[in-house]
Amino acid sequence: MQEAIDFLKNRQPVNLAIVLTNIIVFLVLSFMGDTENGYFMLLHGADYAPYVAEYGQYYRLVTCMFMHFGVQHLFNNMLVLIFLGDELERLAGKLRFLLIYFGGGIVGNILSVAYDMHTGEYSASAGASGAIFAVIGALAAVMLLNRGKVPVYTRRRMLLMVSLSVLQGLTASGVDNCAHIGGLICGFLLALLFHRKLTFETKIPVEEFSE
Repeated sequence: MQEAIDFLKNRQPVNLAIVLTNIIVFLVLSFMGDTENGYFMLLHGADYAPYVAEYGQYYRLVTCMFMHFGVQHLFNNMLVLIFLGDELERLAGKLRFLLIYFGGGIVGNILSVAYDMHTGEYSASAGASGAIFAVIGALAAVMLLNRGKVPVYTRRRMLLMVSLSVLQGLTASGVDNCAHIGGLICGFLLALLFHRKLTFETKIPVEEFSE
């Protein structure tokens, strides 16, 4: 128990708040109904292209980022976010982390809506993975600009993580790849926009993103 408390104390506050919010929303929705039921999720804020594009329900681009289809979906996303999001917030600062996380998530969802409207194939979409891919993209950009000198993650490890994440999305069923790819690209570009040259001494950044 004490180890869990110590672990949480060492997390970055904004990322931890996002993780806890996702968990709380999932628990509330689970109490209300079946989170693996597409119609139930649609009623409570999941993304759905016609509702966004034709009826102007733009709030769904954000609310869907805090909803997950079942406990496994939630667990997989939060496990990645608790570590990668923590690293990005430490490097970028609270404000830039928020801009990358929500900016990438929203752009990914917009791309998903546009793709669904183009194909005419609609389905309820939910999950934080678009925003998480934005975090991955941002870390990849920081690593690229600093020649792999990012604490904990080597360039090869980051490249492998990105490749496996994209490959998993392309090969698995029921995955919103447009949200993933859109989030990844947006996070990468936002990090390039915000980035200020970083140098590291062991695991401690000497110079971070400009505030």
